[in-house]
Amino acid sequence: MNYQETYTNYTKHLQKIADVDHAISVLNWDQEVYLPQKSGGLRAQQIATLSGIMHELKVAPQLGEWLTKLDSANGSLNSEQHRNVAESLKEYKKKQGYSKDFVIALANATAKAFQAWRKAKESNDFSIYQEPLSAMVQLKREEAEIIGYSEHPYDALLDEYEPGEKTSNLSVLFADVRAQLVDFVKEIAERPQVDFSCMYAHYNKNKQWNFGLELLQQMGYDFNTGRQDIAPHPFTTSFGPSDVRVTTRISENDLDEMIWSCIHEGGHALYEQGLKVENYGLPTGKYISLGIHESQSRLWENNVGRGLPYWQANYPRLQSLFPESLGNTSLDTFYKAMNAVRPSLIRTNADELTYHFHILVRFEIEKALIEGSIEVKDLPEMWNQKYKEYVGIDVPSDQKGVLQDIHWSHGSFGYFPTYSMGSFYAAQFYAQAKKEIPTLESDIAAGNMLTLLTWLREKVHQHGRLYSAEDLCINITGEKLNFKYFMDYAREKYGYIYGVR
Repeated sequence: MNYQETYTNYTKHLQKIADVDHAISVLNWDQEVYLPQKSGGLRAQQIATLSGIMHELKVAPQLGEWLTKLDSANGSLNSEQHRNVAESLKEYKKKQGYSKDFVIALANATAKAFQAWRKAKESNDFSIYQEPLSAMVQLKREEAEIIGYSEHPYDALLDEYEPGEKTSNLSVLFADVRAQLVDFVKEIAERPQVDFSCMYAHYNKNKQWNFGLELLQQMGYDFNTGRQDIAPHPFTTSFGPSDVRVTTRISENDLDEMIWSCIHEGGHALYEQGLKVENYGLPTGKYISLGIHESQSRLWENNVGRGLPYWQANYPRLQSLFPESLGNTSLDTFYKAMNAVRPSLIRTNADELTYHFHILVRFEIEKALIEGSIEVKDLPEMWNQKYKEYVGIDVPSDQKGVLQDIHWSHGSFGYFPTYSMGSFYAAQFYAQAKKEIPTLESDIAAGNMLTLLTWLREKVHQHGRLYSAEDLCINITGEKLNFKYFMDYAREKYGYIYGVR
């Protein structure tokens, strides 16, 4: 048997799948950035057609034959090739349960749900979204049964974003959040609030845009293989390591919108740009999990971007752009203002501590939806109740409540918990980076982000799916994901900001 020839055929087939997948991604990117108002119908059809073609490629009998042959190759493949084959075979077997009709139905439902979500949010009217979302939820329940699970149907959907993770494990993780983070936030709430008014002065849109481009470039984002645009919900999309695009949003009366969107999405983009081009289409050319992906955006946004050293480098430039708004605001005041801890309605605008209460709400709602203990019609009422219970605020409208996120319109059930996991991974990775790079924070204070980016390229980006998320964490830090690192980071940082011991 000529295993290398078979491996070459397998590689070409996966690259063909990647080509179709990225063509769909281009259409999705255009849909969220530039699509004309009346173009949604045909766009849904186009995406559905390509989704059907991609599914046929993913379940092609020839691919199954190649994978079966390569799986028994023993010493004929190297360790990386074996890893690619094992990951592909797992995915192939999973996709065998999907019919082409189901894949097309899901693609159609996604396009329709997105259009309905956008209209519902603009109109502040959940009823516009209710029927398309109900259809999506029903399809996701069916998908959980197609995939199969050992404990909870939500596990099947969670595995798509965080392979191997279980609902039961997340329940334990969020129990730690309740036991430690909730009490710490209560301690902060008892202290005098910092002055955060400078974040809500007037900031010219064009100047903000240009400053955001400067921040992305400083991080190491390659504009020769990417671009930034405006979108209602900031996101990053990749068409391969040589074309990774980011979006942001800008409010002239809220500086938080642009800064954290740019840095956060920039962190995602750096991960995608750091994958090996020669592994395009293969598992080792793809990110490991969304928790690890989110660790990259959160590390840049929070551990770096909301850190004092970062603004020692960048605050003078920001002051020069907006002297009327920031000319009399000290660096220390600005640092404390950007890190103010206070309950908020909008997840993407939340501070890095109460943010995890937003994720807790979504995790519990998603779990209930997929297991069937609630229905879509119940969402606004349940959402509002949980925000009162966990975040401590009243939700004034669906637009600022249950309609704020785009994820469910995409069918991304199981996605939200990875946001919290990403923050916890980020704290653990950053703690390790500081150990291994004694000059890290002085480099950042000097505006040199290359030291950190090089470390992340070596430790995370280049490996693709060569390791599982858990194994990667062990390789980098010597242990599994440990919530302790996040709490240590939070106590040190916010202890200074709020004077909490």
